[in-house]
Amino acid sequence: MRDVLDELAAVRRAMGSGTVPAGEAYTVELRRRYDAEIDDVWDAVTDPERLSRWLKPVTGDLRPGGKFELDGGEHGDILRCEPPRLLKVSWLYGPDADAWPGTSEVEVRLAPGPAGDTELELIHAAVVGEPSFPTFGPGAGGVGWDLALLTLARFLADGEIAGHEEFEKSPEGREFSRRSAAAWGRAHAAAGGEPEHVAAAVEATTRFYAPDPA
Repeated sequence: MRDVLDELAAVRRAMGSGTVPAGEAYTVELRRRYDAEIDDVWDAVTDPERLSRWLKPVTGDLRPGGKFELDGGEHGDILRCEPPRLLKVSWLYGPDADAWPGTSEVEVRLAPGPAGDTELELIHAAVVGEPSFPTFGPGAGGVGWDLALLTLARFLADGEIAGHEEFEKSPEGREFSRRSAAAWGRAHAAAGGEPEHVAAAVEATTRFYAPDPA
């Protein structure tokens, strides 16, 4: 458990604002260091075979201007690809996603560190009116990205193939999700969120990612 919580503490989180083609957006922003060369991290987040081992299988026309789809239903367009430093995609999910064009984008930025390590920054920008935000706040996407960055860390460290569902249902995974939801609540509050909304959003996010086993 200690190692997992150390990984949670390695991430710096913020909620901010930005724009996407559909208009004003809020952002969830995650930054952390990986003890791996930048080319290795870039390959892990862009090579279909490696991506499938720590995130989800991906298909599509994987080039700038092409489209991608993950096995879980997330899909979008590849907007920018500048190896080994920048990847930007539109990011849609759910049966009604195609009715929300331009509402959600994910950008991954990599920078080499001083000791052969790599700084990763992930920014997910989504239109403020998107239905999940009023209920869950930044934890709606933030907890999922925390889980993804954890599995990426394990994959880069030892090539371990992640069992996402098994981990998320385990006591260790549930505690990770609870603490992640609380961390996103703190980021929400730091960005000026109303205390009542922050508390309700943390509670809703915790119930979603770590429901009572009973």
